[in-house]
Amino acid sequence: MAAHTIISYALLAAYISAVGAIDYTVGYSNGWTVSVNYMAWSTEYNFTVGDALLFNYVKGQHNVYEVTPDSFRSCDATNGTLKSYNSGLDIVNLTTAKEYWFICNFRDHCTVGGMKFTINVSEPAALPPGDMTSLPPPNLHPPPPPSAAVRQGINWSYCAILLVILWCVSFH
Repeated sequence: MAAHTIISYALLAAYISAVGAIDYTVGYSNGWTVSVNYMAWSTEYNFTVGDALLFNYVKGQHNVYEVTPDSFRSCDATNGTLKSYNSGLDIVNLTTAKEYWFICNFRDHCTVGGMKFTINVSEPAALPPGDMTSLPPPNLHPPPPPSAAVRQGINWSYCAILLVILWCVSFH
């Protein structure tokens, strides 16, 4: 009986992780680079707390700055930087319901190259108490496929869940 309970919890955890947070690749398959309409890209999705933005770009040629509204409007992060990223594969976890502003701080990339966007992140829709059958409505636009690094992370999650299930079944 304990094995069935553990299996049920493992399957529930896998289900919740599958329908929960979404990783969005900024700029689709183009990634974070000049001449992409990021403002249009950002309006296609409903971002919620727990989601993540994946910035793929050539390290040393671009960067990502989370900035204040004034720095966003001026494309100048001198006095309004909240966070900065420069690894070439940056993951920005959206942990707070608020408006976020992002720019590339390389010369003219924001002003001329269009490397800027803003998003509004909201709280996830709550399920009615005790109701595990109804889910929040899906996004109207599915997210682009995750990068290879993210796919590998998801595969390891499912492998770990499968190992727990197999262990429970074989020892009980």
